Amino acid sequence: MTQDIEKPSNLSQSRRSFVAVAAGALAAGLGAAWWRSQSQQLPPAMMDALWSAEFERPDGSPLKLVDFKNRPLVINFWATWCTPCVEEMPLLNTFFQENAAKNWQVLGLAIDQPSAVKRFLTQYPVEYAIGMAGLNGTKLMTALGNQQGGLPFTLVIDSQGGLLQRKLGKLSDSDIRSWT
Repeated sequence: MTQDIEKPSNLSQSRRSFVAVAAGALAAGLGAAWWRSQSQQLPPAMMDALWSAEFERPDGSPLKLVDFKNRPLVINFWATWCTPCVEEMPLLNTFFQENAAKNWQVLGLAIDQPSAVKRFLTQYPVEYAIGMAGLNGTKLMTALGNQQGGLPFTLVIDSQGGLLQRKLGKLSDSDIRSWT
């Protein structure tokens, strides 16, 4: 009976191949993790749509998004009739309270009737800025990548205009913790 015994040169070649494949997989994994950790720039057309948008605050004063530029910004599109939107508002308000001193801004853009928003905010006030976005807010959401038009929709933008997160659906504690 003869046994095939791997020759030393074949064994070391097998080890070299294994090490090369493992190193390649490690490099690819590290590269992907690094890429995910870096903010992505929004396309220029999206940035133009964002910074040129203007809305009205519940008190009637103007709200220009360009005034939020060059500081980290959370933009949350919401409506009074949207249960997940209303449920995440206390999380956003707590985030704002804890991070405003660190230059973070939070902006809620209401895709709703102004009278409903004013009535809602009387009962459930928040400390962050609110804009009455209405139909123009829906157009802005679409321009920023929410093709479905669903709510809630949140963007997190760093001070250089990089996109840290874009989320359709209710925010979680872990989403919010990942921003800082």
